[in-house]
Amino acid sequence: MNQIRHIVFDIGRVLIHYDPDLPFSRLIPDATERRWFFANVCTSDWNIEQDRGRSWQEAESLLIAEHPAHEENIRNFRRYWHEMVSHAYEDSVAIMEALIEAGHDVTMLTNFAADTFAEARKRFAFLNSSRGITVSGEIGLIKPDRAIYDHHATAFRLDPSATLFIDDSQKNVDGARAAG
Repeated sequence: MNQIRHIVFDIGRVLIHYDPDLPFSRLIPDATERRWFFANVCTSDWNIEQDRGRSWQEAESLLIAEHPAHEENIRNFRRYWHEMVSHAYEDSVAIMEALIEAGHDVTMLTNFAADTFAEARKRFAFLNSSRGITVSGEIGLIKPDRAIYDHHATAFRLDPSATLFIDDSQKNVDGARAAG
């Protein structure tokens, strides 16, 4: 086994809390109705396409055409996104910053819409502290697709076999393993 020379952090649910229920528990107070909304309208599959690079305008238009009665809450998903990312995980951030301070090669690889990531960078200064970041919405690739790991390794000159990847999603970890 190679010595670890590179450390790659995911961001959402690793460094920053993400929970759509935070604003929507207020916007759709009934838990059953809210679960239905996330299962049938603003689904994970719909949201991941913004992480792949689809614009929020296009995303909203598509859903509003399908679910016109839910237009307000469809728009609320982006409108109240900032409430969904309520805080950083200070312990995880401290680990990442200590690794950087100790001279380790740290980068980040995230599924994130380009515009919301720009907002997150303004709110969370530590997102500007690693050597670099691959943001899915900026390059049109998402985890766990092999291409995003290959892109990140090439862009930051990482040896995949000497890289530690930290993510909250097993399928993303499996994708990283498959990429070496």
